Amino acid sequence: MLEGLYSAAAGMSAQQEQLDAIGNDIANLSTSGYKSERVSFSDLLYNPTDIAGTETSVGSGASAQVMGFSESQGAIKETGDPLDLAVEGEGYFQVARPGGGTALTRDGAFGTDASGTLVNGEGNRLVPPVKIPAGVANSEVSIAADGTVLARGKKVGQITLVTVTSPGHMLADGAGEYTPTAASGPVKGAGGHIRQGALEESNVDLGREMTDMVSTQRAYQLASSAIQNESQMMTIANELRP
Repeated sequence: MLEGLYSAAAGMSAQQEQLDAIGNDIANLSTSGYKSERVSFSDLLYNPTDIAGTETSVGSGASAQVMGFSESQGAIKETGDPLDLAVEGEGYFQVARPGGGTALTRDGAFGTDASGTLVNGEGNRLVPPVKIPAGVANSEVSIAADGTVLARGKKVGQITLVTVTSPGHMLADGAGEYTPTAASGPVKGAGGHIRQGALEESNVDLGREMTDMVSTQRAYQLASSAIQNESQMMTIANELRP
């Protein structure tokens, strides 16, 4: 009977992993450039068991883990802000992290810091950095599809889109920034284009997320009921012992 308890407990853990991913997707519904997470389920170890003289295999339940994220393009929303940038097609903006290293993101809601350098909402600078000259208004900044940045008609920088061989294997921070890993491959140039005055919206499908949440909650409740039933059967078995 203990095997049944273990299997049901593993099922509850797997469904909780799925619920966590769904919750994170819904929380980032309005996060520009956010990509919804993909969760994969797999069987745990099967053990050979003799039941009533017949050899069979008894499973240990299931496990779940986040296997990356959906790479589908989010809707492009026009904002009219010259420093809002949307990526169309392949590619990510590369930003520097305060503690060192870089991250990739599709969130193009940029602004400027005290020095006039372009930064994202977290205050992280673009890589390579782009500085807007003092006295130049945002309305005087033009950013071409290839990332060329002009201020009053003069080139002041170049925004470079990058990607990796396997984006789904990057490490997500949960809010739209990703760190390349050995499995994702090194950073390289990308072939996408930049649209000025627009943002890419999250690609989270709220209707699908809510449907998945209901089915996952029911599966979680079913596993919980299985544990309660196993516990009751063990209690009855103990009471029958002389």
